[in-house]
Amino acid sequence: MKTVKKAIITDAGFASRYLPITKTIPKAMVPIGAKPAMQLCVEECVAAGIQEIIIVATPDTMAKDIYDNYFHDKAENVQKLLDKQGKSERFEPVKEVLNFPKITVIEQDRDLPYGNGSPIVSAKDFVKDEDAFVVLYSDDLIFGNSDVKTLIETYQSHEEAKAVIATTEMPESAWHKYGMVALKDNGTLSHIVEKPKTPDLSPSNLTSYGRYLLTPEVFEYLVPTNTGLDGELWTVDAITKLAEHGDVLVAKSNGKWMTTGDPKNYFMTLLKYVLDNTDYADEVIEMCYNKLKEINQ
Repeated sequence: MKTVKKAIITDAGFASRYLPITKTIPKAMVPIGAKPAMQLCVEECVAAGIQEIIIVATPDTMAKDIYDNYFHDKAENVQKLLDKQGKSERFEPVKEVLNFPKITVIEQDRDLPYGNGSPIVSAKDFVKDEDAFVVLYSDDLIFGNSDVKTLIETYQSHEEAKAVIATTEMPESAWHKYGMVALKDNGTLSHIVEKPKTPDLSPSNLTSYGRYLLTPEVFEYLVPTNTGLDGELWTVDAITKLAEHGDVLVAKSNGKWMTTGDPKNYFMTLLKYVLDNTDYADEVIEMCYNKLKEINQ
């Protein structure tokens, strides 16, 4: 059975919709509860048995240093202080971070064109000899299951596949916002229609998002000269090329996909996390209920 040991997590952008906070910290370090979004992506990989993670950070910023500090600094001064105060248990979440599998942080190659494919190309040397590897966009978070695990299990059931993409069903009212999946007769990927302007232009109710399993063959098409819409280097363009030369499997997510791509959706994602994972969820619900009553008076 072919193995999938490595993951690339991308956070290579300036996140202008989040300014001014992203002037100082990378977007994937915004908190979801007490954890940054990036950590939730790492945990999804760990749950799937990934052994090495490559985080691709935005160049010409402090992002690489911030990720390196978060995942590798032992914070011994903090541990000593908590031990002294009799609060050693508060350091346990830090120990969990320090015990993650190998995490390597690199910067995106600044010479590559703009586009969501460039971070993957930047990490090529780390994965080019693998059977396959997974890619996660840190904007996209999955609750309730690991899409990475689903991608790997799907690939291992059909190891000749060129790639696997994660999908989820979307209501018709949202089709114009996303890339909608067109299927071949055998149920594999044909192509993706980006943001269809009207429902009749959407080939299905399945949308693709930032969870992919790719084979190194993708680098035959994911090259700086193969730019597409708006002169950007698009991952989905390379995946479509793979689909022309073999099967790209379509795996339906077993979790709940939410995006942190903009402040509104970030808040919705944070709210879901709080309601599902904290001991103060009832208080948040009560506050919202009271606000609703106030509005309706």
